[in-house]
Amino acid sequence: MGTISADFSEDTVIVTGASSGIGRAVAVGFGEAGATVINADVRADPKDRNAEAAAGDAETPTHELIDAETPGRGEFVETDVSAYDDLASVVEGAREFGGVDVMVNNAGIHVSREFLDVTPDEYDRLHAVNARGAFFGTQLAAQDMIDRDEPGAVVNTASTTSEHAEWEHSHYATTKGAVKMLTRSAALELAQHGVRVNAVAPGPIATEITEGWSERAEDSVGDGREPPTRAGRPGDLKDAYRYLASEGADYVTGEVLWVDGGSTL
Repeated sequence: MGTISADFSEDTVIVTGASSGIGRAVAVGFGEAGATVINADVRADPKDRNAEAAAGDAETPTHELIDAETPGRGEFVETDVSAYDDLASVVEGAREFGGVDVMVNNAGIHVSREFLDVTPDEYDRLHAVNARGAFFGTQLAAQDMIDRDEPGAVVNTASTTSEHAEWEHSHYATTKGAVKMLTRSAALELAQHGVRVNAVAPGPIATEITEGWSERAEDSVGDGREPPTRAGRPGDLKDAYRYLASEGADYVTGEVLWVDGGSTL
């Protein structure tokens, strides 16, 4: 099959939660396309628990990996996305590189817990990172694009759990349902400013927040006759993010692109 090339050599891309997992693969993907990529995470070091979750070099910080192995430029800004001032600082810092052109709100946390066992503190923490972080990341990036009179793209990380219930995911699923509707609502209001907002909804992907995935992967793909025919990896997602951020998706906004190997057919 053919391949699609991407060129973001003149763009500055912020990826929250890019030290590990999906965010790391997406950030490196933009680096491969020549972008200046800012990893906005609470720590620079990768934190993947599963060998399968690491894209290539599992030890080198993402920004250093981008500098060393891609034509792009990597930067790291310590950022807690649940803190508004942290998000504002990283967006403001992107002005050093011309301003944010693409904002990827990817940072997320998950704790497996049955519905009756979820505590208020766990619920609030997940919503602070997953939903609040995406909301104000979108708002701040869009405002920066508007202030500079430049079009731009926001790509949020949603989840298939925003529409399909799973055991021990009730508190997580509500955050991703919020991200889905944030994406559509923001797309509606920001279209007049030339800012597109879309989301990618990954299915089960081997990352640092899906502990034990390597042990469950074989069961998740069944006998290989029906999708998904293999376990998902972070690298399976990078082209979806690059497409939604690109000029090729100029007529696409308010959409949620599912990348789940067909697991929800």
